[in-house]
Amino acid sequence: MSRPLRVAIVGAGPAGIYAADALLKSEVAADPGVSIDLFERMPAPFGLIRYGVAPDHPRIKGIITALHQVLDKPQIRLFGNVDYPTDINLDDLRAFYDAVIFSTGATADRELSIPGIDLDGSYGAADFVSWYDGHPDVPRTWPLEAEKVAVLGVGNVALDVARILAKTADELLPTEIPPNVYDGLKANKAVEIHVFGRRGPAQAKFSPMELRELDHSPNIEVIVDPEDIDYDEGSIETRRGNKQADMVAKTLENWAIRDAGNRPHKLFLHFFESPAEILGEDGKVVGLRTERTALDGTGNVKGTGEFKDWDVTAVYRAVGYLSEKLPKLPWDLDSGTVPDEGGRVIEEGGAHLQSTYVTGWIRRGPIGLIGHTKGDANETVANLLDDHANGRLHTPSAPEPEAVDAFLAERNVRFTTWEGWYKLDAAERALGEPQGRERVKIVEREDMMRESGA
Repeated sequence: MSRPLRVAIVGAGPAGIYAADALLKSEVAADPGVSIDLFERMPAPFGLIRYGVAPDHPRIKGIITALHQVLDKPQIRLFGNVDYPTDINLDDLRAFYDAVIFSTGATADRELSIPGIDLDGSYGAADFVSWYDGHPDVPRTWPLEAEKVAVLGVGNVALDVARILAKTADELLPTEIPPNVYDGLKANKAVEIHVFGRRGPAQAKFSPMELRELDHSPNIEVIVDPEDIDYDEGSIETRRGNKQADMVAKTLENWAIRDAGNRPHKLFLHFFESPAEILGEDGKVVGLRTERTALDGTGNVKGTGEFKDWDVTAVYRAVGYLSEKLPKLPWDLDSGTVPDEGGRVIEEGGAHLQSTYVTGWIRRGPIGLIGHTKGDANETVANLLDDHANGRLHTPSAPEPEAVDAFLAERNVRFTTWEGWYKLDAAERALGEPQGRERVKIVEREDMMRESGA
């Protein structure tokens, strides 16, 4: 093939950008070259780093610096504000590219089937995260009337939600939160946050650093009940074999034995409490019922039949993210992923869907940290290049890069570019400068488009 290998990547979050990076580092990139187009439904790139990481975690947002270096490469183009499949579908992409990689991630809330989950005051964590991260497609306001709040789940998203609810608006003002989020948090009435996990300290999915950060706020008193510090043989094995789990357990132990302080907002971390029902009156949340659990020897738990009602008027479920089904691709309903072998999309019957690949959370589910998607990307790209070397990719009818521009123009699709991101980035930094802040995030899609020059 005398022309560069043409690859479309749908989703410009870390997973998609890591895949682009792997392609750029391959031998094919040297000869005959690669030409990569990233399609992103948001006007800005970076996926969950922009719209899923809490604003008071600039350390994680530092990953953007590394992603920037990839997107700066001349072999890559960004098409932002382009939605799959509304603006461009799989058949369209096949006309322009030798291969398509889907890296659309996971942005919806996994369901939790307990009575009362649909009451007013019961929320999905993903929706709340989207609100405080200034996502353009969610409402600009959030109801923060509850003084006592429950958060269900013991992962980092649960910690983020609990921490944002427990901090003051002024604590978060130095971050990039937009004015509507600051105003919303300023009116937040929460003074007592309860985080619930159905298993024990050894099974918590917190990152040690994220957990310890809870205690750094001058406004948050973190409280752990000594009775919740319990381990069975399975838990001890977990601690021995997993340094992170051991560090988390040690932190929780230290908090359980210390004297309670007098910081104004209380954040309780509860273990061995399984959510059984959200209690309601007149359609609104008035409490949470949990069942006490006990370890069974393996690190798993069983119910004890002992129930407790908690006085809360809002409940946030942070029990995991879920990917949205992608049209024209096979789907595993249970895992919320596209079936694959080594990143190759597998149809019912076991055949590889030609020239079609997945990487990141759409491939393996929303587990692991951002950096874990690198290994995924490397494996997926290695198999794509193997298919290329062995003549298994299909041949596009219009591989010229300008054919994509013409197609989008014909469809009247307004799109942003990588150059446009630099303009938007500069506009957000300019908004923050008078207040001594690094940036203030622009929320409205139309404003983002305008500042990007689209």
